[in-house]
Amino acid sequence: MRKDMKPKPRKPFRFSRAFYIASGGVVFLGILALLPTFFLSSEAQDFTPYAPEPFPVTVDPERKLISGNPSIEAILSENNFSLTSAALNTGDFVYSIAAAVASAPLYRMLAAGTAPNIVRVEPGYRREEVAEALGGALRWNKTGKDAFLKSTASAPSFVLEGRIPPGVYVVENGVKTPELATMFAERFERNVLSRYSTTTEEIVPLKDTLTIASMIERETSDKDEMRVISGIIWNRIFAGMRLQIDATLQYAKATGRNGWWPVVRSRDKYISSPYNTYQNAGLPPGPISNPSVAAILAALNPIKTACIYYFHDAKAGFHCSATYEEHVKLLKQYYGRGK
Repeated sequence: MRKDMKPKPRKPFRFSRAFYIASGGVVFLGILALLPTFFLSSEAQDFTPYAPEPFPVTVDPERKLISGNPSIEAILSENNFSLTSAALNTGDFVYSIAAAVASAPLYRMLAAGTAPNIVRVEPGYRREEVAEALGGALRWNKTGKDAFLKSTASAPSFVLEGRIPPGVYVVENGVKTPELATMFAERFERNVLSRYSTTTEEIVPLKDTLTIASMIERETSDKDEMRVISGIIWNRIFAGMRLQIDATLQYAKATGRNGWWPVVRSRDKYISSPYNTYQNAGLPPGPISNPSVAAILAALNPIKTACIYYFHDAKAGFHCSATYEEHVKLLKQYYGRGK
């Protein structure tokens, strides 16, 4: 629960067409020519942006337990799990560009004298922000963005909230929604489904994991904080408490007029919405954003903590407490108020 109530800025990112024009076709083609060579080198052959192992899981909702397994701690600390959002996106960028170079569609675009459209979907984007990122690259107008959202609302679940993997995508001009759905589905299969075992599904259903991960993603981008916040969320679930996550209020109240993650006000706690975790017990109906692999791992592997309450101070410092009295004391210390 972000007591500063200040939404984390996540502006759509894309490379403008002016970038390609300014860079020049010769330079661009030269870079493309070098990428396949790099990925054939011995060093590149060892580069794997995603670990092939199944996701570990140390939470047991049925028995209301969180395991403090040292071996799991060691696994999660390894670089091959790309825990941080930044690391994930960096690897995704290189991987995506290399894959695009090897594909016929990209060569067709170059032959036609058309620069590829590179779209970056940030961790924690909601579907509307994905539409804006795609629309900016493909020069959609409002009608085009609305058509995308309307189509994906009834399309296969891979393009629903929570199942659009963050990362870099190369898209061709004139691409249709079914092609975008396939693109997201393939990435989701590689990043998540291929590593989500049937055993894990029996312990924590994928929908629940994505829902918890989506809230964690909106609360922090720090990998260590992610796991602590996950522990606090699970503690609240085990205790039958309302989750009281401000990001769910942002999801419920946003219209896009003031961004998709507006500042939360006290009155927003009374919003009539199934996503209002101040008013409704348990998890919201589904994910509120599209989480990274880091957040998914955090949802499945929370840190065992006595904390029930938490907040970020004005300098983004993280504080958590086991009791409400301690929570109020810290709020008064850092904000001069609390109740």
